[in-house]
Amino acid sequence: MLSKITRLRKNRRFEYNPRFYDDKGKGSPYKIEPKFDQFRSTINNQRGLKNKISNALEDTRREGDRNVKIRFVIIFAILVLIFFYIIDFDLSIFFS
Repeated sequence: MLSKITRLRKNRRFEYNPRFYDDKGKGSPYKIEPKFDQFRSTINNQRGLKNKISNALEDTRREGDRNVKIRFVIIFAILVLIFFYIIDFDLSIFFS
């Protein structure tokens, strides 16, 4: 009876797995990186005006998705026409 009172309780064990832990041994389990950091060109902290300009020029040389460009042009044209309609712009000045 006395042994039940004086006996120390056993600690509970919990299975703790960090949310972003890579089981394959790559990286730290406590370092959280956004999903697309490896694809961003603005992540690198390069100083100097020359490096900033060269990074900007490299970004402009990169080809984008053609469908996105077409969709952007169509949406922009529709918004311009809506703006002309709202301000009651007369298109007859361009036609004789």
